Amino acid sequence: MKITNADNQSLKLKNKIEVFFIRSIKNRKKKGFCITKDLMAMVMDKWSLFIIYNLAYYETLRFGELKSNIRGISSRMLSVTLKKLESHQIIKRKVYAEVPPKVEYKLTPFGIELAEKSVDLNEWLLDNHIKGS
Repeated sequence: MKITNADNQSLKLKNKIEVFFIRSIKNRKKKGFCITKDLMAMVMDKWSLFIIYNLAYYETLRFGELKSNIRGISSRMLSVTLKKLESHQIIKRKVYAEVPPKVEYKLTPFGIELAEKSVDLNEWLLDNHIKGS
């Protein structure tokens, strides 16, 4: 029986998924959370992506600048999302000892790489969704 290219691709994908699940289980035991379920679900929500993309584009923004750049986000939702992104070390928050207080947000190196990868994924989705329509 001859193995076709499609069979080989299917086998490669199955192996890749198996390795991914094994790594995911080890990571969950080590870090106490599942990267795929917990971190990716949080990062891929609508507001997180807008914040990440804005910070990737402008590099450093203050709260009010983020709020004005992201139409429809409430101050509370922006604050909650910024705290989540900071807790996962995607953004860093810098507070200046001034009156009134000045706070700036910037992507961490991990956040920059995450932005690059998510833009690539979104580009792929756009390209392939258009082909499929």
